[in-house]
Amino acid sequence: MAENTNIVMEAVRAADHDRYLTALYAPEDKRDALFSLYAFNAEIAGIRDRIREALPGEVRLQWWRDVIAAEEDGAGVGHPVADALKATISAHRLPKAAFENMLEARIFDLYDDPMPSRTDLEGYCGETAAALIQLAAMVLDPVEAPRFAELAGRAGCAQAMTGLLLLLPLHRKRGQCFVPADILAAAGSSAREFVSGNGGPAAERVVAAMIALAREHLSAFEQGASALPVSLRPAFLPLALSSAYLDRIENARRSPLKDVARLSALRRHWLLFRRATQGWPAA
Repeated sequence: MAENTNIVMEAVRAADHDRYLTALYAPEDKRDALFSLYAFNAEIAGIRDRIREALPGEVRLQWWRDVIAAEEDGAGVGHPVADALKATISAHRLPKAAFENMLEARIFDLYDDPMPSRTDLEGYCGETAAALIQLAAMVLDPVEAPRFAELAGRAGCAQAMTGLLLLLPLHRKRGQCFVPADILAAAGSSAREFVSGNGGPAAERVVAAMIALAREHLSAFEQGASALPVSLRPAFLPLALSSAYLDRIENARRSPLKDVARLSALRRHWLLFRRATQGWPAA
């Protein structure tokens, strides 16, 4: 069991270092559960990178559905992350429907279909990043977590949209566009134009519109974040980095279409420490 725990923790450290750092601010008896959630998220978010064809990717997502849906029989499935996740779901009585919705949303990742609208993008963010925040909150404090479900929605949209901006070079390289078609049209672009070459003459306007949308959700989160109890802070800590990432994207000397904006390790540690210890100020 200890070996599995280390495998899961190291999987998060390697695949999602920001969330790995946030989990370290959780009470020690909650960390393994958080690592299992974050490792699961990294597993399904990375399917497109490991399995290049859509159909095998869907098969992998279905495997996760079957594992999560299976009734507990006391036996593991031999997959460290899956075994840890099932234990977390059982111990903390997490809703399996949330994981089903997350897996359903991740089908979009496997194809190059355009994101139809802002509403669709917000729905995608809600079923992925926002759901993960809410599940982490339920692990940390199941009594307080339901009160902050709406705030988790805003937080998840802000975090996920920031992440999509950071991943623009990767997504464009494989011909994938998460920018909603209505935002592209308003900026005078299209999905095909945006992912090709230099992104076209409207590329800067598209990026600016996505930054503005992410900031809109981040601002809405920050307006209510001061009410977060200390017990739930670790679930929301990734938001401590979102504003800094958006600033870096906005002020980057090189195009975010080609280069990933990064924060130094020291900067990330400081931002997380400040929010973990002080919380968010009242808006």
